[in-house]
Amino acid sequence: MLTHSIFVDADELRTSFASAMSVMYRKEVPLYGDLINIVRDVNASTLQKRQASDASTTSAAIRTSSERLTLERHGAIRLGTPYELQTVRRIFKILGMHPVGYYDLSLADKNPFRVFTTLLRPELLASEEARKLSLTLLGGRKIFTDKLLELLDRAELQGGRLDKDQAEVFIPQALLTFSWKPVAAATFSQYNLVKAEHPILADIACFQSSHINHLTPRTLDIDAVQEAMQRAGMAVKSRIEGPPLRKCPILLRQTSFLALEEAVKFPTDGGKTEEGLVEARHKAHFGEIEERGAAVTAKGRELYDRLLNESREKAGDANPKEADTIVADTFRAYLS
Repeated sequence: MLTHSIFVDADELRTSFASAMSVMYRKEVPLYGDLINIVRDVNASTLQKRQASDASTTSAAIRTSSERLTLERHGAIRLGTPYELQTVRRIFKILGMHPVGYYDLSLADKNPFRVFTTLLRPELLASEEARKLSLTLLGGRKIFTDKLLELLDRAELQGGRLDKDQAEVFIPQALLTFSWKPVAAATFSQYNLVKAEHPILADIACFQSSHINHLTPRTLDIDAVQEAMQRAGMAVKSRIEGPPLRKCPILLRQTSFLALEEAVKFPTDGGKTEEGLVEARHKAHFGEIEERGAAVTAKGRELYDRLLNESREKAGDANPKEADTIVADTFRAYLS
């Protein structure tokens, strides 16, 4: 009879899953590996500066902080059908993740990894032709392996848990659901029809997996990361999103390198033979970074939203540098 002690802890399983997903994503998107190196260097430099100004901060503490910071905070996927959503929910439940607006496991000193999961709303599509084609494509694809589904059934019979041997099979099988497949499920003509309705619809419906579209590590100095990304020649967002630089950071600041155009092979209407594949380009992956600040009170958030709206109205069509200056000036009303 199985006992509780032989099962892998959900937090440990999630850490292993997140680590494996990070390795997979770096292989799929080499530029993301470059981004991780930049973030790691900036965080190490920032921690060293803090140690220099605070004698109580030890080298061991810096190493521990740097290792925790290197962990990705979240990823994101797009799903096409309620069945896909239900099955992904089963996967994440085994990893100790549950559907809610927001939850912060860092408070419990556990791996904070989470996945933003969106589901296609086909009834909102304007084009009936694109809607029918998308549903046909989604209905014909299979993003979960038989082995994964078998393990999900087994885990649920075991109280939502897996033993060590099962976990070692589960993680690579689950990753196949979120990995990038270089040959599309849709033909090139189908892809173009769906893309004409919306590029994100094409990203959801035209491929063989619900591929991860970004991962997000945390940095202690997002301004330094933005500058380093630009020096490295990355195509980055023109401005850092969120509040301006402050002595006491608040809420969340984010930036990213822009989605990459990648080579994809599409079957022609004649079939999926090697001779019948058309090579084209598709934007599927990007790399995001976040800097976390302090939470604010309801009154503080009300002031923040008002100042943010004011700064946007003032900035209008200003260039990024001018817009940053306008935002910073407007936020002087928010005490630092």
